[in-house]
Amino acid sequence: MPDYRRTWRPGGTYFFTVNTLRRRGCTLLSQHIDSLRASVRDARRAHPFLIHGWVVLPDHLHCVIELPAGDADFATRWRLIKGGFSRRVPPTEWRSAVRVARGERGIWQRRYWEQLIRDERDFAAHMDYVHFNPVKHGHVGRVSDWPYSTFHAQVANGVYPADWAGSVAADAVACPD
Repeated sequence: MPDYRRTWRPGGTYFFTVNTLRRRGCTLLSQHIDSLRASVRDARRAHPFLIHGWVVLPDHLHCVIELPAGDADFATRWRLIKGGFSRRVPPTEWRSAVRVARGERGIWQRRYWEQLIRDERDFAAHMDYVHFNPVKHGHVGRVSDWPYSTFHAQVANGVYPADWAGSVAADAVACPD
């Protein structure tokens, strides 16, 4: 069995990537955006966290979140978000025999990817990556055209200009390391 190494830093700020199980042609997250939002709200009520940046694409999402001081339990938050979403959407997906036997839905990949944000430069790079992702995947030509993103709130707060990365080539914002 693989040895998954997680960095648990109380009060840490993390970058996450969470994927649907069958990414190819999947549009589940954007089709059921209200269910995802409700699941995030419920998880935040039970286990608060600060959302710095978030983008939802049809088949995956990225976010930068900050946990409260003294709290490093992002795993519970993701369990609540993924479980809440799974309970809210109709069970129409294909499920493997293993998932059926375990009583699991076939919506999410079991794992997710997280990275502890190291410093301000790392934070800025991940925020840019989050917000540029719909352009990178060809969903829109400009960051401002994607509706399921915190980019619009960041513009309203003066963090980004409204035309940020509007004419940048899709490979201009590299994946942060």
